[in-house]
Amino acid sequence: MARYHIETYGCTSNRGETQQIERALREGGHHPAEGPEQADVAILNTCTVVEKTERNMLARAEELDEQTPADLVITGCMALAQGEEFEDAGVDAEILHWDEVPDHVLNGECPTVTPDTDPVLTGVTGILPIARGCMSDCSYCITKQATGKIDSPTVDENVRKGRALVHGGAKEIRITGQDTGVYGWDINQGESLLPELLDRICTEIEGDFRVRLGMANPGGVHGIREELAAVFAAHEEIYNFLHAPVQSGSDDVLADMRRQHQVAQYREIVEAFDAHLDYWTLSTDFIVGFPTEGPEDHEASMDLIRETRPEKLNVTRFSKRPGTDAAKMKGLGGTLKKERSKAMSELKMDVVGEAYEAMVGTEHTVLLTEDGTDESLVGYDEAHRQVALPNAQLQGLEIGDFVDVEITGHNTVYAMGAPKQPDLIEQ
Repeated sequence: MARYHIETYGCTSNRGETQQIERALREGGHHPAEGPEQADVAILNTCTVVEKTERNMLARAEELDEQTPADLVITGCMALAQGEEFEDAGVDAEILHWDEVPDHVLNGECPTVTPDTDPVLTGVTGILPIARGCMSDCSYCITKQATGKIDSPTVDENVRKGRALVHGGAKEIRITGQDTGVYGWDINQGESLLPELLDRICTEIEGDFRVRLGMANPGGVHGIREELAAVFAAHEEIYNFLHAPVQSGSDDVLADMRRQHQVAQYREIVEAFDAHLDYWTLSTDFIVGFPTEGPEDHEASMDLIRETRPEKLNVTRFSKRPGTDAAKMKGLGGTLKKERSKAMSELKMDVVGEAYEAMVGTEHTVLLTEDGTDESLVGYDEAHRQVALPNAQLQGLEIGDFVDVEITGHNTVYAMGAPKQPDLIEQ
């Protein structure tokens, strides 16, 4: 569990991006530090309007580099347009697009929810941690040291918490946990209660809302893949979105990672969801540059991406976590990891861009969940793909509305839409 410090400069767009970064970190169990000196990671969201601003950004980056005992991440406009200036100034930092920041901080590990697994409501989004701990023992992950084995509240208790979120104003319930796929193993003789929980949330809680299932490792999902996909298909309340982090396309590397699944099982999960759902989002993660990853292993990962075409893909460069078994392994060079990460990130943009390009001209129902830039609002369609609606607020739309939209364009990682008609389909 990381403590983060984040600073934001510039326009409303930058502030909106920071809000989304913080939401993802908070959903992953991370929390803000009192200052950069106490943080495990410092994040600088930069602006580059004028030369004076650039000088200020460089100076602040140098200060944070000195003040923060661990990692520094730089994002925002100057990072993307003039990232080399930070390197030329001797600043030791990761230069990332804003939507890559949470995954870099999470480092391929499972999210760490609060000890009491209390739900959290922010705006119209409710975060519902359904359990604490996991059943995995990944060689690179420090989270297990903090959380231990799975500890699951009953289905009744989680339904009650979900109902409280909806009654409190939640339009979107984000179900989280270290590994949601193994929810209930400890209280149900080693069998997952996740399909039952999702079914009961959808059938027993009154109101208009959507449910997004959080990260579920392939090892836990594989045994319930048909049942889980069938529950998704049965309930329109559930986003057709599955986050199953495969981490590598090589069984040898997966064994060294102690990931408890093989590539074939991941493929079978994808096939099951393909059979049950016509339109859905596959989200997965890859760790690039694991110490035992050879050229052929990296290429196997690239081939798996080309084959399964995940619509959301998180790419993380391996970094050693203290006290883990992988930290004892002889690592690959930073240059090699950067090269492999760059190649995979470029492939990612091709695959994700292709998915959003295919959406243009189609119609979807979007739940608006957050502010965008200027008068726009941002939401998610049935498969939890992000859709921005320019000038939505000028048309009388509000956060929490469900809107029928036509997809008019895309910006590689999100779609642009326009309401089919000014009247909302729901309030």
